[in-house]
Amino acid sequence: MITSAELEKIPLFADVDEQERRRLARRAADIHLEPGEWLVREGEEPRFFVVLEGELEAVKDIVGQRRLLGKSGAGEFSGETPIFMGTASIVSVRAVTKCRVARFERQQLQELVRDSPSAGEIIFSTMTSRFSQAQQLARETPSARVHISGSKYDQNCRAIRAFLSANRIQYDYEWPTEEENGTTVSVEGGPVENPTVRRVAEALGFHTVPKYARYDVIIAGAGPAGMAAAVYSASEGLKVLLVERFAAGGQAVTSSRIENYLGFPAGISGDELTERALKQVKQFGVEMLFKRNIEEVQALDDGHCVTLDGGDRISASVLLLTTGVSWHRLEFEGHDDLLGRGIVYGASRFDGIAVTGRRIFIIGGGNSAGQAAVFYSGYAAEVIMLVRGAGLAQTMSQYLIQQIHDKANIRVEPYTEVTAVHGEDHLEQITTLSREPGEPETSYVREAKALFIMTGAVAKTQWLPASLERDDNGYICTGRDINSWSLDREPFALETSIPGIFCAGDVRHGSVKRVASSVGEGSMSIAFIHEYLALTEAEQDAGAMLGQR
Repeated sequence: MITSAELEKIPLFADVDEQERRRLARRAADIHLEPGEWLVREGEEPRFFVVLEGELEAVKDIVGQRRLLGKSGAGEFSGETPIFMGTASIVSVRAVTKCRVARFERQQLQELVRDSPSAGEIIFSTMTSRFSQAQQLARETPSARVHISGSKYDQNCRAIRAFLSANRIQYDYEWPTEEENGTTVSVEGGPVENPTVRRVAEALGFHTVPKYARYDVIIAGAGPAGMAAAVYSASEGLKVLLVERFAAGGQAVTSSRIENYLGFPAGISGDELTERALKQVKQFGVEMLFKRNIEEVQALDDGHCVTLDGGDRISASVLLLTTGVSWHRLEFEGHDDLLGRGIVYGASRFDGIAVTGRRIFIIGGGNSAGQAAVFYSGYAAEVIMLVRGAGLAQTMSQYLIQQIHDKANIRVEPYTEVTAVHGEDHLEQITTLSREPGEPETSYVREAKALFIMTGAVAKTQWLPASLERDDNGYICTGRDINSWSLDREPFALETSIPGIFCAGDVRHGSVKRVASSVGEGSMSIAFIHEYLALTEAEQDAGAMLGQR
């Protein structure tokens, strides 16, 4: 318990009235930390901290790297800036040595400043000094960790930029001169030889090789369902490996603004939601592999063995499939020649700058297409949405329809599809066909600098065992939807037709294609996995006892 006498030794409280010190001491939380323990993490609700004993350090992720901002010892304080700015904690603070810290709530800090002029002067003077340090840090911090030179129509260059953008890695990009060919990449000043997405990922410190041969749970896919499952499983003590072939977040990361996600009344971008989820995943110690595919799954007596691209083989008691879905591929004249050269599936934030002041087309009438249209409308001169049906009402949330209606440079063209694209080394024109009911078909050739395709969803599950039951469209059947089941017990709700393999999120048959639903299923799957592991352990124990007899 913190006493008034202990606070009196701190310069900040030296001139505070004795009665006020007693009141503050009674309301303070007495926090004890071991070396390496976190006092507060960036993004958490802010508190006001005063160090009584030991040493703390403040760190912050800047341009994808953790930077040490400074240290504080006995008598020093922190946390006042985000409280007065009305933001979440802007840095993370952890113990360097054994520490004892007095923690005050927002209200106590506000009362201290109001009732003690001397304490208020010390606090605001310290804030001013910290703002000066922040300005100096901003001047010294490079704007990017990666420099890329290459044609925006080069598939490898685009893949690297898409990977960096999706993983929130800042980069500088420039066109090569006429004398330069191919793509060159440097990471923090050092060149990457024969750059590929995986080599760039490894140069940035992304893990691509598993640490262990066996895990409790292997999760395939780091979308909302996979990350939710990883957080819940790791928080409950399971040894987890999360395998992601491209970037965390799945299709959700491309959403410019998710406005119907509970708890975010002002909305949240898919990018920000993914970044927060990744921080949680890392905080709970989940091991993540990037740029790796699971190519094969085989049954073992005590679980499942998976083979990664490159030949690495690892095993786990449980496999959780959260691979999400891919965009439905369209077929029209010129598609393959210009794919990646103006024709893009999905949407990426880095494409915003590339379409500045230009006319672009989006094929699709779902929420993802609507969010992309709203986002690109801030850059493009004109955004034209091509919809095969009568409009957006049947396929898009009303809040997005209203936003599109309010944007002067977005136009929706119903009953329209693309039949051909044209261009030499990049997209220059598209041919559209309109079929208005009761009207003759009309075809137009139109100038276009970019064509974004977001129509339908495809479950790519061909790599899974043939015995794993899927519906006619490749979506994975679970629970009551399973027709073939080999055990006496009933399958768990999210268990597939192969015992010990579970499924959650968009790739599951009958799933609701929403971020909140995927997060819920990913979280719920871990409850069933715990039941499965307990049941399996009990069966193994029973078998061992019979063997002893």
